[in-house]
Amino acid sequence: MVEQSIAALSGASEWFAPAQSAIVFLVDGLGAHNLAARRGHARFLGSVGGRKDFARTVFPSTTAAALTSLLTGTAPGTHGIVGYRARIPGTDRVPNQLHGWETDGLDPHSWQRRTPLFETHAASGREAFVVSRPSYTGTGFTEATLRGASFFPSDDLDERVALAADLAARHPGSLTYLYAPELDTAGHRDGWESDRWTDALERVDAAARRLSEAIGPRTGVLVTADHGMVDVPAHKHVLLRDGDPLLDGVALVGGEPRMLHLYAEEGRADAVAARWKTDEAAHAWVLTRDEAIEAGLFGPVDDEVRPRIGDVVVAARGRFAYYDDREADKRPQRMVGQHGSLTDEERTVPLLRLGAFA
Repeated sequence: MVEQSIAALSGASEWFAPAQSAIVFLVDGLGAHNLAARRGHARFLGSVGGRKDFARTVFPSTTAAALTSLLTGTAPGTHGIVGYRARIPGTDRVPNQLHGWETDGLDPHSWQRRTPLFETHAASGREAFVVSRPSYTGTGFTEATLRGASFFPSDDLDERVALAADLAARHPGSLTYLYAPELDTAGHRDGWESDRWTDALERVDAAARRLSEAIGPRTGVLVTADHGMVDVPAHKHVLLRDGDPLLDGVALVGGEPRMLHLYAEEGRADAVAARWKTDEAAHAWVLTRDEAIEAGLFGPVDDEVRPRIGDVVVAARGRFAYYDDREADKRPQRMVGQHGSLTDEERTVPLLRLGAFA
């Protein structure tokens, strides 16, 4: 989608009409199903999109993998960010792929294996901008996915919208990434069916309307998301504890509650897969690494990326989520809204066009 926005700047896009400048407005957590269910609270976004204005995000349907795919134009099996937490091959470390750059020393220039599209755009002599929260300035994940762009921080969503519109107007040929994490934050905390999520959706909808009014007719805007969300009640948490047969032969647990990477002890992968397929088939899709790769779930998988994927992949069905209850930090278990798996609710995202792209 970013590639097509860039192509539109030279009139070469297969999707979008020619534009003088382009803005990609990424609303974290805005699934197409979630938006449709709350359409009355998002009258502007509902008015610009039709039934065909959607796309399928990557698997796993999680922010680290999906944003990296959006911003490099490649699949997780190619860029190497294969989930929320993934093993560093040859080690017992399973770092967080959003924050592990700082905590586990992941190299943003090599662990993420593909050149960001914004770096390529800037190297061509055209300007690239990121408008996001100050806390993301200079982080490893920002460097891994958005290097080459100039960063404009603001904690206020309305100010971010105004900044993006102004940058696009003042810099013909530019590409701007406008990021809104507010909806995802509300969903994780209280669930997407909560009043707090609906309030956040109304603010996002108002921001999109203001962006549409602020841009000139030659600025193209794409509004999209990285994933949708499902609410998982506490009684559908599967808590993995010491002595649980599901952990027999499992050396490390990665991924996230709706999409586990299970890294098996030496020679135990087949036994782990068999146990999970027998016990959890009603609650999850369970595949070996080879089966997941053969099914194309991660896209083309490079040899270097292959061992980052769990020996067994567990993608939750329905409203279930899996937690490693041996972890001292129980805060993730308090999250209501979840994502990462294969369901339509998690993988279908809006693809809405404003301005020159409409």
